[in-house]
Amino acid sequence: MRRWIVAVLVELDLFVLALIAAVLSARAGVRTTDFAPAGDVPGFTATRYTGPWWLLATSLVAVAGVLAIDAVARLRRGRRGAEITR
Repeated sequence: MRRWIVAVLVELDLFVLALIAAVLSARAGVRTTDFAPAGDVPGFTATRYTGPWWLLATSLVAVAGVLAIDAVARLRRGRRGAEITR
């Protein structure tokens, strides 16, 4: 197997893992608290967003984007090189 094919497959695996981790960290960054009604005050749900988790999710999406771009570039370069050598 050619070396660039292995690199593309590894980058695509890391791309998928980075996106899964980004979704998990974004979900961990949302906290909801339910408040029961008290007297005349109605009950409500408060939502709090945790910055560090969202920063991690954003960084992971950026890393996944770079991995995808590099995988496509390697794939195009590898195919072009294979066509030239034939």
